[in-house]
Amino acid sequence: MPRPRISFEFFPPKTLDASFRLWETARALAPLAPDFVSVTYGAGGTTRKLTHEAVTTIHRHYGIPVAAHLTCVEATRAETMEIVQSYADAGIREIVALRGDAPKGQDRFNPHPEGFANTVELIEAIAARGDMTIRVGAYPEPHPDSSGADADVAWLKRKIDAGATSAITQFFFDAETFFRFRDKCAAAGIEAPIIPGILPIQGWAGAKRFAATCGTSVPSWAEEAFSKAAAEGPAAERALSEQTCVKLCRELLEGGADRLHFYTLNRPDLTLAVCGALGVEPLDLGAVA
Repeated sequence: MPRPRISFEFFPPKTLDASFRLWETARALAPLAPDFVSVTYGAGGTTRKLTHEAVTTIHRHYGIPVAAHLTCVEATRAETMEIVQSYADAGIREIVALRGDAPKGQDRFNPHPEGFANTVELIEAIAARGDMTIRVGAYPEPHPDSSGADADVAWLKRKIDAGATSAITQFFFDAETFFRFRDKCAAAGIEAPIIPGILPIQGWAGAKRFAATCGTSVPSWAEEAFSKAAAEGPAAERALSEQTCVKLCRELLEGGADRLHFYTLNRPDLTLAVCGALGVEPLDLGAVA
């Protein structure tokens, strides 16, 4: 099996200890030569400044392309495009364009009166600059705000047509979930790469909470296996996490996927182990300062 192309997602740190964990994670994963790493944006734009700091620091110090998450939440069009310009000024040339989650205390997304109404409008504005690679989110299972799977495919096509060049999926537990979605996208005329999003499970309780917020279904086999492993202790749960993640990745690669995007949760060990099992080894440990 050829070496897959990989990428990683980080989140911006809110404390000094979290900062050290992010930098250690970046240092550990950079030698795997990812296509890019992305840095998330908090709900309601709550980590706007932290995201910018993390993106620019990784770009300066770790020698890997960085894609900054950007949302439509609680900002005017002018303010949002000022953020894009600040990234361009810092040498950042990739954006992950998202609608964004509703701010805390609100049950649904409401556009700013002077802001972008949706992701398509945001993508069109960034694409008009002509200097950014734009990635977007995709949902193999219906987004919580979606009317159904067909609507998600149609919306993804609109985002690609607006100027996005690739999509990163929400995480899922079974490879067939991704393949069904990929085939629907192909039938709808979507030709841009769709990168499967992979969640190495750091803790079963946390993974289930994450799944509940983003519409990912939890299969009975996973509930049974991880509940049993959790009862046996951390070592059993860690071994099962690595085993199931490697199995999922291999099934995806054997089914035609050529790249994988890992949601690291700023913890490198499990992602490193999975990548190693897939034949993705550090290319030059001495290259990262």
